[in-house]
Amino acid sequence: MCDGQFYRVGGHQPVKVNVRIIAATHQDLEERVKLGLFREDLFHRLNVIRLRLPPLRERREDIPLLVKHFLQHSARELGVEAKQPSAAALRYLSTLTWSGNVRQLENVCHWLTVMAPGQNIDVADLPPELKEDAAKPSGATSWQEALGSEVTDALNRGEHEILEIRTQEFERILITKALQHTGGRRIEAATQLGMGRNTLTRKIQELGIDE
Repeated sequence: MCDGQFYRVGGHQPVKVNVRIIAATHQDLEERVKLGLFREDLFHRLNVIRLRLPPLRERREDIPLLVKHFLQHSARELGVEAKQPSAAALRYLSTLTWSGNVRQLENVCHWLTVMAPGQNIDVADLPPELKEDAAKPSGATSWQEALGSEVTDALNRGEHEILEIRTQEFERILITKALQHTGGRRIEAATQLGMGRNTLTRKIQELGIDE
């Protein structure tokens, strides 16, 4: 149909058309062609301009923007005020793997618009299955191995400023857990972390930690 016309099956007269075909798949079509599971001629017909859309887990920096967009979109559809996610909720959502990619994230935002009890969304307001997925143990046997896997993935994705970003996340986790352990008492948290109280206060502000 490269010349703008085609023949019906069994037909003799060409049918003129003016269309553009856009196809999407999550399958490896080259591999399926090799296995005889996809027609090679059809593959070459479709494979003119190929665009690869990376999954959400490879572009985590987009997740906060997408969450805010989908929350606003759901609010308009339902005729209600858009709910506001906290910084902690956005950070938490950015750590998930999102096997269903953007569609899954959009559905979660629609769920939150309907089910979240207040206007402000925190981690506790997220669907239970998201918290269950995050609680599942990873394949790594230690935090050092988990960190190594994370850095390897970041390098493979071509990320930059890997050290700075991971260092901030590392500090954020340490300080958050220490504050939770001490019930928000900064002096005790600073002592256990081995830093001064003023340093702890400065880092809480710099890292945007919600106490």
